[in-house]
Amino acid sequence: MTDGRTAGSARAFELLEPLVRAATVRVHAPVRGYESPGSRTSAPTWGSGFFIAPGWVLTCAHVVGEGGAAVRLTGREVGITFSSGGRGATGTVTGRVECVLPERLEERRPARRALWDLPDLALIRVLAPVSHACVWLTDRSRPRFDEVAYFGVTEDLGAPEVTGRTTRLRGSAGNGAAIRLGDDDEIEPGMSGGPVVDLGRGEVVGVVKARRHAGGGGLAVSVVQLRTLPMPSRGQTGLYRRVMQGHDLHHYDQHVSDLDTRRTWTDVHGELPAPEAGPFEGRGRLTPGERTTLCGLLAELPPPGSSEVVRALAEAARGEEPDPQPPAPLSWRDGLGLLHDPPGGNGEAAAMLRYATDVSVADHREPPSPGADEELWDWVRATAERLWRPLRRELGERHERGLAERERRRRARSGRGPYGPARAAGGLPGGASVLLEAWAHGWEDVYDWRVSVLAGPAHPGRVTPVDSGVRATPASLPEALRAPLAEAFRRCDTHEAAALLEVAVAPELFGLAVDEWTLMGGAPLGTQRPVVLRHPGGPASPRAPERWARVQPGPLLDERIDCARGRPRTPAPDWLAAQPDNTVAVHCRTAAEEPTLGALHALRDAGYGVVVGRRPPADPGTPCAPFHRGLREELAEAGRAEVLPPRLQALRARAHGADPDAYWAAGAVLVWDDPARALPEDEPLQGDL
Repeated sequence: MTDGRTAGSARAFELLEPLVRAATVRVHAPVRGYESPGSRTSAPTWGSGFFIAPGWVLTCAHVVGEGGAAVRLTGREVGITFSSGGRGATGTVTGRVECVLPERLEERRPARRALWDLPDLALIRVLAPVSHACVWLTDRSRPRFDEVAYFGVTEDLGAPEVTGRTTRLRGSAGNGAAIRLGDDDEIEPGMSGGPVVDLGRGEVVGVVKARRHAGGGGLAVSVVQLRTLPMPSRGQTGLYRRVMQGHDLHHYDQHVSDLDTRRTWTDVHGELPAPEAGPFEGRGRLTPGERTTLCGLLAELPPPGSSEVVRALAEAARGEEPDPQPPAPLSWRDGLGLLHDPPGGNGEAAAMLRYATDVSVADHREPPSPGADEELWDWVRATAERLWRPLRRELGERHERGLAERERRRRARSGRGPYGPARAAGGLPGGASVLLEAWAHGWEDVYDWRVSVLAGPAHPGRVTPVDSGVRATPASLPEALRAPLAEAFRRCDTHEAAALLEVAVAPELFGLAVDEWTLMGGAPLGTQRPVVLRHPGGPASPRAPERWARVQPGPLLDERIDCARGRPRTPAPDWLAAQPDNTVAVHCRTAAEEPTLGALHALRDAGYGVVVGRRPPADPGTPCAPFHRGLREELAEAGRAEVLPPRLQALRARAHGADPDAYWAAGAVLVWDDPARALPEDEPLQGDL
């Protein structure tokens, strides 16, 4: 132990060290087959890692990239040497890298001895059925800046072994993605990829990343960055949720099993030195056994349909909006991490039991295992017996209301309810969307930007900021927005659909090719989700709601506004105002130039909420007639405006896939000013003067 540690942290280190050492592994070059316990491999150490779920090892991306600059990381096989029995025996098995974060490390890696981009994580799947220990991961979005221990493989005595040292967390870096380790002791080569453990709570909060070139201390990556694993295709369970489900069920099974007498993480959590607490602290928090059981019961349920579902239930249980700090919560377990230290002196136990009650009656994207939701409620009711009588009554009433509301929603979705279906067939979902705002920075060719989550009609005017920036050049905008947009999509995407991206810019910026940006997954953004343009501040005309209501059900009439048989024209305001309300205005010329720019302002003044346009092709001699003919056929086939955003997404996908019948849609854009989705009216500060 390092000098200066408190007696409490010394005792915590003593209790936690055997558990952490048992789950920490050595990462090295792969070996042939599976070596028997007790064998040792001579392959040089690349770094460390640790088991977070049965069959899954977490480490740093730069560890699995060791010695293979030209080798693709994902799919690479590595060797894993681990503790195979908790009594000093080791085994070696082959693992395969399933994913690295960020994904762009596959194409762009740093120079030798340079820091790899955050979060610099790799997830390895073990390719053989082996018995091993797993660490307990934190559920908090932010670590406590307190005493911790870090572990990894060293060769102090000439042979590789797992060692641990203690220090303090000194702050965060990388917008919370990394945490700073104090200089109480030195991080040695080989410790990269090892776990960082909060000694007060007994949970892994980070992954050792780098040491300082001069002196001790270094950086670790927050384990919460695992939530940035790639989102799954619609209808599939993502890798993050599957791994965390395995984590929680492993510890739950260990807790309830009587087949092994070795101490579990739950046992040790109950033996950790208690912090100073008030007289009601025992009733204010769940016991370690109750917390492990709750996580296990939540893991038995189907995962939530979206991040916003988790946040909404956490807000209802907490009594205020939870910390918006990214990354977004993706699992039911993540929701528990939003309930620590609730406001007004309310206990965590009460907030977590309210949350669990709401989860037990939530709409699940697929039927849970028979009795799983009832088992969760039975546990909540039994656990509440040791708490306050008013809370027990409140939870019972909450459960009854939740059952009734769930039944009402089911009837509504089936078309029998008083409010009709939840969404129009083939249209947009009615939930949260991602809002990207951009402003030209004076006369310079640079932009200020802001990414937010727009809650939608269910919560009018509610906007949750994600990130913002200033003075980005057009060429740098996609890279600057990569991480903020990914975080916003994680918050808004659901099991059923990718969230709408609303791009609110002045009409002269309607040529911004956001739908063509390639931010993730290798495909243009506009082929992955609906992308629409909006005027900042929303509709400017009192007639806008009337036109919007009429054009949505169709039938649709298309009208060219800025050209007549290929020649530019300027429409008269009176003529625009006189067009039928179910008219879809169409422009085919450059939005930043006249007559189109003036026409776009006039359309907004006349209340047009649905406008289709295009970015002119690179060859100025290309005629616009194929665009107008193709669009007229598309509008006739669509029949109503409410299905245009997903239909335009499908057209972009066809054009990207080299469908010759969709080439006319290249560069097509859709202005979609829904009056029910109010936009913020303020602009971000433009930096220091």
